[in-house]
Amino acid sequence: MHSQPLDMQQFISEMPKAELHVHLEGTLEPELSFALATKNNIPLEYKTPEQLVAAYDFHDLPSFLKIYYAGMNVLINESDFYQLTWDYLVKAASENIVYAELFFDPQAHTSRGVSFETIITGIHKAQLDAEQKLGINSQLIMCFLRELSAESAMEHLKLAMPYLPWLVGVGLDSNERDNPPTKFAEVFAKARALDLKLTMHCDVNQLNTLNHIEQCLDEIQVDRIDHGVNALQDPVLLEKIKQKKLGLTVCPISNRFVVQSLTSAEIRQMLEHNILVTINSDDPAYFRAYLNENFIELQKEGQFSAQDIVTMVENSFKVAWLKDSEINQYLAQVSQYTKQAQKAA
Repeated sequence: MHSQPLDMQQFISEMPKAELHVHLEGTLEPELSFALATKNNIPLEYKTPEQLVAAYDFHDLPSFLKIYYAGMNVLINESDFYQLTWDYLVKAASENIVYAELFFDPQAHTSRGVSFETIITGIHKAQLDAEQKLGINSQLIMCFLRELSAESAMEHLKLAMPYLPWLVGVGLDSNERDNPPTKFAEVFAKARALDLKLTMHCDVNQLNTLNHIEQCLDEIQVDRIDHGVNALQDPVLLEKIKQKKLGLTVCPISNRFVVQSLTSAEIRQMLEHNILVTINSDDPAYFRAYLNENFIELQKEGQFSAQDIVTMVENSFKVAWLKDSEINQYLAQVSQYTKQAQKAA
């Protein structure tokens, strides 16, 4: 008797997963945006959430960032940051994400007069509630905006000092053009000395991207790279990433906005090179796709096998900033789930 082939969509949706590359500000759904705009008396350019979504016309990184930063203006009070984080974690839990590492961009808020304390306290309270009520664990990564000065980044690292136990690491995001990793060497060295983990964005097909990936590896000595797809173009960089066992947090649907492809061929190559590639959602409210949709679309486009999917999910736990004992517990959950799913098929 032949067993039924796995229903890949169901297999993906029900699997316990981790998300390592999601910007909290990028989870701001249009409905919440309108609710907060009304509450905080902030005028919006659009009359309805549908009109707002219709305006999401991104074709490259700058066109995305313009709308992304405008969207944040509705976040003012601690309760707003709480609601933003809570809503994402509810959504994540519904997709069987059991662990998430969350990016936030404090400079995008302090520059509007919102205090650092307001931002991080709202986020942290929602994380605690989600752990208790939804069973989803999460950790927080503070990102610096690369088009701002290194001094501003250092100032925000100092603002974070009273809240160090609430942070697991620091990252670097936003507009890469003329803002190489080495611009932030000093602040990342200080973060490392504070025992924080380090990651940096190397977005797809940006100017000097191979140079930037090299700086991440050799000079900053990151613990992970966000995106990093272009490393495939340089065998030396690829070998270094492999030797260091660094995770690459790839975001297929986000890539499609920038390079008109889910980069499934590149992800396949990474798997063939035994690179620890992980799948993530990036800015899911703007790209209209959370983690499950990223996996499902990717699987369809690249015809990935159930084992490929399992490998990518396992990779995300392996490169998560957790204790080995916690990683092993999560990997055991994935293994148990996979056995049961295959038995049921």
